[in-house]
Order: sequence, then C-alpha cells, then structure tokens
Amino acid sequence: MKIDPEKVKRLREERVLSQRDLAKRARISQGTVWRIENGFAEVHPRTIRRLAAALGVEPGELMIREVR
Repeated sequence: MKIDPEKVKRLREERVLSQRDLAKRARISQGTVWRIENGFAEVHPRTIRRLAAALGVEPGELMIREVR
C-alpha cells in the first residue's frame, strides 16, 4: 500500500493547515510534506503515523487501497 498524496492534501486543507503547520504538528520537514503531497516521496511508516496523528485520522485512511 502507498500513501495517497491527494488525500493528505485534502485533509490538510480541510483542517485549514499550511504545509508548514502540518509539518510542525507531525514533526517532519515542510519539504517532506511538499514531496508527499506532490507524489515525490516514498513514505516511511513512522512518517505516515505522524501525519495521521497530526491530521486526526487513522494511518490506514491515508493509504491508497489497491484493488486486486
């Protein structure tokens, strides 16, 4: 499973957070948030958990569901 960049951005915007605000809450760099939202980053599970906590969702909600 991979992180869904569009979902991360949508959730961030729904919470009226800038990339900098989300980065601070998740204790990651703003550049990492930008790369994730633009699909340029392989995301470590710890980063996914931090983003999920900062956005108030479960980590699985940030993932792309692959259909078999």
